[in-house]
Amino acid sequence: MRDLSNDRGLLAINSATVKAWSLAQLVDGCARAGISAIAPWRDIVQAHGVEKAGKLIRDAGLAVSCYCRGGMFTAADDAGRRAALDDNRRAIDEAAAIGARSLVILGGGLPPGSKNLAGAHRQVREGIAALLPYARAANVPLAIEPLHPMTAADRCCVNTLAHANDICDEMGDGVGIALDVYHVWWDPDLPRQIARAGKRILTYHVCDWLVPTRDLVFDRGMPGDGVIDLRAIRSMVEATGYNGHIDVEIFSTQDWWKREPDEVLRICLERHQTVV
Repeated sequence: MRDLSNDRGLLAINSATVKAWSLAQLVDGCARAGISAIAPWRDIVQAHGVEKAGKLIRDAGLAVSCYCRGGMFTAADDAGRRAALDDNRRAIDEAAAIGARSLVILGGGLPPGSKNLAGAHRQVREGIAALLPYARAANVPLAIEPLHPMTAADRCCVNTLAHANDICDEMGDGVGIALDVYHVWWDPDLPRQIARAGKRILTYHVCDWLVPTRDLVFDRGMPGDGVIDLRAIRSMVEATGYNGHIDVEIFSTQDWWKREPDEVLRICLERHQTVV
């Protein structure tokens, strides 16, 4: 494994981790802390203005490890599916404007009123296939993020790394994987599927799974505070040749979102150096 004990340059801060900050505050805070990369969500980029956001990030010398997020292809009718594709094309344009290394893609859950999971899977494949030529032309890779099965109905019906790998096999160049430990740590097939993903891993996200978990979406732990074997998973990921940033992404309404963002950054950096 790469030695992170004295290396701030491999750490990326996802804007969800310091949710109270604007893009300008995120850029300034990371620059002050010596953190070299960010992973912004679309809301703060759009609030700042996309072109201005790109200039702000470039002027600060920061990398954009990934852009969150696109996808959500599933819909009850053709009009909804067309609207999703239009929004994804805008997300690709935004990702290109800020220099993002990939656009994270969530498939989407069941359309309202539907129980047709196979149909939702089909819509995801069709949506990615329809979007891919635009992404290739913009040189923005699509990073499919498999989410924990608890999200299958309402957020993402791609729930295992095996499923994401299957889609990548089908789609070819321009599609890869966003690997988030929160969503995949439980999977007994994880070692084999990480090895299978190989060079397709485009971005790697860390946090921790707390026991007990008070909210299945918004109670992520700081790395080191939960039960995920972060070092073991990182070893698997880096064995594939992955040498990109390690992105700390924490949704935490009851804890970390209540703290001062500078304190959160400081602790992210400490954990990056000691437990990740």
